[in-house]
Amino acid sequence: MKLPESYYLGSDVVALSRDLIGKYLFTKIDGVVTGGYIVETEAYNGIVDKASHSYGNRITPRTKTMFAQGGIAYVYLCYGIHEMFNIVTSVEGQPHAILIRAVVPTDGVDVIMARRNMETLKPNITKGPGSVAKALGISRAINAFSLQSDTIWVEDRGLSFPDEEVATGPRIGVDYAGEDALLPYRFYVRGNKFVSKPNK
Repeated sequence: MKLPESYYLGSDVVALSRDLIGKYLFTKIDGVVTGGYIVETEAYNGIVDKASHSYGNRITPRTKTMFAQGGIAYVYLCYGIHEMFNIVTSVEGQPHAILIRAVVPTDGVDVIMARRNMETLKPNITKGPGSVAKALGISRAINAFSLQSDTIWVEDRGLSFPDEEVATGPRIGVDYAGEDALLPYRFYVRGNKFVSKPNK
């Protein structure tokens, strides 16, 4: 069952980022469903977070999606190469987002492998946010799509990980954010082979 729209409206983006561990992310692209369960996330805490695109209330053609009501996709291009999928959370005007960094593929694995040009299921198939987006067919074409849509959505299938199995640490690749780069806003399942390094 899809997570209800109300799930995404909470104001604590860090708590939501932790709660998404174990939830299932699905897409239906060209009639094909692919997906898996989330094992790595990063929280971005809006206008006060120096690592966030919306820091300082910065509204641009790219970031305006973040300022919408939670429960939609925020997809952007990183380094001119990789599409990145984020979940927008909180109320309109409070630009919180959660980057999905890794999933364990469970559905449509053959299609996932074809999208990633892989003949065998290796951990790097959905390791890192660029790989997640490519594997699940996520592109900027679905930026701002509702997570209540039949194109992209998140389900709770009863999978959960106890706190001792979920590590917390600094986010990856945000050194530009100064002291905010050290915030423990990254969550991941300890030792999971699909999780980005460092993953110990």
